[in-house]
Amino acid sequence: MQPVVLSKSVLLAIVLAPLLGAIVAGLFRRQVGRAGAHTVTILGVAVSCALSCYVLWQLVAQAALPFNENLYTWFQVGGIEANVGFMIDKLTAMMMVVVTFVSLLVHIYTIGYMAEDPGYQRFFSYISLFTFSMLMLVMSNNFLQLFFGWEAVGLVSYLLIGFWFKRPTAVFANLKAFLVNRVGDFGFLLGIAGVLWATGSLDYGVVFAKAGEIANRTIGIWGGSLSLFGHSWQVTAAPVVWSAATAICICLFIGAMGKSAQVPLHVWLPDSMEGPTPISALIHAATMVTAGIFMVARMSPLFELSHTALNFVLFIGATTAFWTGLMGIVQNDIKRVVAYSTLSQLGYMTVALGVSAYSSAVYHLMTHAFFKALLFLAAGSVIIGMHHEQDMRKMGGLRKYMPITYWTSLLGTLALVGTPFFSGFYSKDTIIEAAHHAANGAHATWVSQYAYLAVLAGAFVTAFYSFRLLYMTFHGKERFRDAHADHGHDAHHDAHAHDEHAHDDHGHHGAHEPHESPWVVTLPLILLAIPSVLIGYFTAGPMLFGTDWTGHVPQLPYFLGAIDLEPMRDTVALVGKEAWEHGPAGFAWHGFFAPAFWFAFTGFALATAMYLIWTDLPAKARKLFAWPVRVLEDKFYFDKLWIEGFAAGGVRLGKASREVDSRVIDGGIVEGSARVVDFVAGIVRRAQSGYLYHYAFAMILGLIALLAVLIRYWR
Repeated sequence: MQPVVLSKSVLLAIVLAPLLGAIVAGLFRRQVGRAGAHTVTILGVAVSCALSCYVLWQLVAQAALPFNENLYTWFQVGGIEANVGFMIDKLTAMMMVVVTFVSLLVHIYTIGYMAEDPGYQRFFSYISLFTFSMLMLVMSNNFLQLFFGWEAVGLVSYLLIGFWFKRPTAVFANLKAFLVNRVGDFGFLLGIAGVLWATGSLDYGVVFAKAGEIANRTIGIWGGSLSLFGHSWQVTAAPVVWSAATAICICLFIGAMGKSAQVPLHVWLPDSMEGPTPISALIHAATMVTAGIFMVARMSPLFELSHTALNFVLFIGATTAFWTGLMGIVQNDIKRVVAYSTLSQLGYMTVALGVSAYSSAVYHLMTHAFFKALLFLAAGSVIIGMHHEQDMRKMGGLRKYMPITYWTSLLGTLALVGTPFFSGFYSKDTIIEAAHHAANGAHATWVSQYAYLAVLAGAFVTAFYSFRLLYMTFHGKERFRDAHADHGHDAHHDAHAHDEHAHDDHGHHGAHEPHESPWVVTLPLILLAIPSVLIGYFTAGPMLFGTDWTGHVPQLPYFLGAIDLEPMRDTVALVGKEAWEHGPAGFAWHGFFAPAFWFAFTGFALATAMYLIWTDLPAKARKLFAWPVRVLEDKFYFDKLWIEGFAAGGVRLGKASREVDSRVIDGGIVEGSARVVDFVAGIVRRAQSGYLYHYAFAMILGLIALLAVLIRYWR
C-alpha cells in the first residue's frame, strides 16, 4: 500500500487563499464594497481552514508522510541557499487548524463589530493578511522564511493596533509594540546568524541533523585581558568562552520574548488593546503571541543541547506567569483584564518549554487559543451591548440582558482557571505537574523550584481576576444606571478605556439599556465555547500521553518526529505515568486533589466573597493595601523603565553626543585646528615685512641658535 503524500497544490492554496482575499479587499475595496470585502476574505480563510483540517486528517487518520520540500529558490550565494518551502508535520498541521479556525470566527465576528466603521474593508484586508503571515511562519522549513513570517506578523500587528490612526494613543501603542519587538528581533536575528555560522545552512532539516556539531562548538566572548595605550592588563584568569548552543538558543529565545510578550519585553501587549476587539482576540489567541512558543517548540533539538538556555527560558516564563497575572487583579478595563491573563498564560507555556514539556506547551497554546478568543470576543460583545463602555465599574447585572454572552463567558472562564474536565485543565494542569516533577527531580535547581511555586500561585491569581471580571460584569447591582450622568466625561474616558469606532459618539447622555449582540457576534462565541469545554477531554491522550482518547490504547506519540528531547527530561511522560492510567476522566478526578485545584478554588472563593457577597470589601482592601495596589497599577514601573529609562535615556545620550560633536569635534578639533592655523598664519604674516635687513637679522639669529645647539650637543 502506497503511503499518502501531501499535495503541494493544497499547501499552496492554504497559504495563498487568505493573501488573495487580503489583496482584493485592500486594493479593490471601492469596487467590491463592504459586502464584497468581508465575503472574499471570509471565503479565503474558510478555504484555508477547510484544507488545513484536511491536511491534519491526512496526517492523523491516513498516516500521511510529513512534507518537507522546497518549492522555490529565492537566491543562492556560494553554498548558502534561500528557499521558499514547507515543513508540514503534525505540529504544523495543528497550528494551521488553530490559526485558520480562530481567524475564520474572528472574520465572521468582525461583520457585526465593525459594521459602521469607515475602515471596514481595510480592516478585513489587514486581518486576512495577518492570517497569511502566520501561516507562512508556522509552515516554513527554513529560518529565512520563518523570519519573513516573523516580521510580517509584526508589521501587520503594527497596522492593526494603530488601526484608528487618528487617535494619538493608538499611534503610541503601535509604535511601542513595533519598537519593543525590534529589541527581541535583534536577538532573534543574532540567533539565526549563529545557526548559519555553526552549521552553514538555514534549512531546518540540515540544522537539526548537525545539532551534535553545534553542541561541540564554542564562541569566544572575551580574551580576558584589557589593552589600552600599549599596556595590557589581565582581568580574568582565563578567556571567557560560551557554548555555541547556549548563545544561539538564548538569542533565539530573546526573539520569542518579544513576540510572546515575556518579561521584560511584555509591555507592548496590554497597550495592544488600542486596536479593535477582533484583532485583540486574533493577536492574543492564535497569531502573533503564539509565534514565540511555536518557534521554541520547533527548535527543541537545539534547546535540548543547553540546560543553561532552558533554565533561562524557565526563569523568564515563571516570572511572567505569576507577576504579570498580579497586574490583572487591579485592572478595571474589561479587555485589559483579559490581556493580562494572556501574559500570564504565555508564561505557563514558557515554563513548559523550560522543563522540556514542549508537547504540553503547544497543547496549552491550542486550548488557550479557543477559550482566550472566546473571552476576548465575549468582552467585545459586552462592549457592544454597553454602547462601547469598557469600564467594569460601570457594568453589573448584565447576565439577564446578555444570556448568550454570559454563559459562553462563564464556560471560557472555567476553562481559563483550569477547572477539571474543561479543556484548559488538561493543558494547564499538565504544565503544573511537569513543573512539579522538574522541581523535585534529580536535576532540580532553584530555578525549577521557583517556577513550580510561581505556576501554583499563578493558579490562585488567575481564578481571582477571572471571577472578579465575571462578577463585576454580569452579576450584582446594575451600576450602568448610576454611571450614565458622567458617561464619557470621567477619568476613565481616556486612551485606555474605549474601543473608539469612528462613528461612535462618546458623549452619550441618559441611561442605555444593555442588549444582546447580533448573531454574527454570538455565533462565534458558541462555536468557540464548544472546543473550550470538550477538546481537552478528547485530545489529551493522543497529543500528550501517547494513547487514544480513552487513555487505554497505546499509540505513537502525536508529536513524534516534530519535537525532540532527551528521554530523561521527558516530564510529560512522568505526568502520564502518574495520572493518566485511567484516561481523561481519571486525570480530571486526580485534578480535584492536586494543589493547583485548591489554589484556584481559593482564588475563586476570595473573588466570590469580595465581589458577589460582601461588595464593600474591595474598597477596604484597596485602602489597606494602598502601596501594593499602586505598584500594580504602575505595572511594577516597567513602563517608566522603558519610556523614562531606556527611551528617554537614549534621547539624552543623543543630545549629549550632539553636544560633544558640535562643541568638541566640530568646535574644538575641526574648527579649532582651522583657527590655530589662522592664528599662527597671522603671526607669521606680521614677520614678512619685505625689508632685506629684517631678513638678514633673522638669518643671523637663526645661525647663532644653530651654532649654540651644535656646541651644546656636539660630540
